[in-house]
Amino acid sequence: MKSATLSERVIGKVSDFGPLFDYTIKLVLLASFLELVLYRLLSRLGMHLSKMAATHPWITPTFTTLTEVGAWLLNIVAVLLFLALTLTMVNRWGGTGNSRLVKLGIIGIAILLLLTVGFLVVQPGMLGAIIYNGLTLLVLAVFVSDYVLTHREPLQRVLAVTYFLGISGWLYYQIVSTSYSLMGTIVQPPLVYESHRMGEALMILASFCAFLAYGKSQSLSLRTRNRQQRSRAIWFWAVTGGTFTALIVVDYLLERIDPGFASAFRQASQGIGWIFQFGMGYTFYLPFAVYVGGLLCWSYTVMKLVAMGRLAGYGIGLMFIAGYALMFSNLTLMVVLGVMLLACDRTKVATAEAVSTSAGPMMPAPDGLMTGRA
Repeated sequence: MKSATLSERVIGKVSDFGPLFDYTIKLVLLASFLELVLYRLLSRLGMHLSKMAATHPWITPTFTTLTEVGAWLLNIVAVLLFLALTLTMVNRWGGTGNSRLVKLGIIGIAILLLLTVGFLVVQPGMLGAIIYNGLTLLVLAVFVSDYVLTHREPLQRVLAVTYFLGISGWLYYQIVSTSYSLMGTIVQPPLVYESHRMGEALMILASFCAFLAYGKSQSLSLRTRNRQQRSRAIWFWAVTGGTFTALIVVDYLLERIDPGFASAFRQASQGIGWIFQFGMGYTFYLPFAVYVGGLLCWSYTVMKLVAMGRLAGYGIGLMFIAGYALMFSNLTLMVVLGVMLLACDRTKVATAEAVSTSAGPMMPAPDGLMTGRA
């Protein structure tokens, strides 16, 4: 006999494309995270603590060493990104069901890689920066459109659109500002300040959308009957809610209890904002608790999906590790790779068939002849 059941399964896991792709993507995510911490964040922290170096001699050599390691990782990440993008393009191009839009996007990524190599030899100048950022915007639009067309969940579509609009705020700011500088005009570019601020807010909103689209599960539901899952959910929501609430009210409480300490606390938070502004491009003009909440949602979602081997985990991880201000070409390629990996992760309705082991197809019994009957 032949029976068929319909079920949904995830296609495009990181292990589905061979060991070379598997290890490359994992190394890209690990090296990118370490580069973010050691180079883009800790190096700025060392600058922030430079006043303390006179009384603490260990500060200067420690942060100098960490920065050198981070700079080394920056070059390693660039090489791994080239390899990962090449492997991803080959797998997507050779896959089934690719539309012309996807192939057009792959061609755009190949041009981006060629431009990146070319700009290592020839200085891009303002015109080169406009072309590079404009092509990046088009490539991201292509793969976000492919993601929206191939994913049915509304929250997943909201995540893709929100992130694209957020990162587009930075790209628009760069393209329009550079274009006006190239033309030599002193007129203020239209909506560059507003787009920059709105883009940052949408990036934070996208981190919450990532949790709602991929991180939220039965394991975090308070209605589950599983005691272990309920305990885990209680701890997660208690820590999240407590942290968010504490950050909201702590400034008011400190001001009432100890105004001097409250002033020092505000300066410390401004220092953290300064570090992240120079390291990732976030200006922290929104309440600090909103950024912390987004970080918690993003980190939980990425850890959960990476543990499951989902390409979406690696994609979302790279998309936000790159930050908001794409000051280097490797950060731009990191965003492109992240969006591409996110688009590769999808679910489809699969037909699971149990076919009998007979050599040929089953033939219907002739009329009047039934098994075991005359």
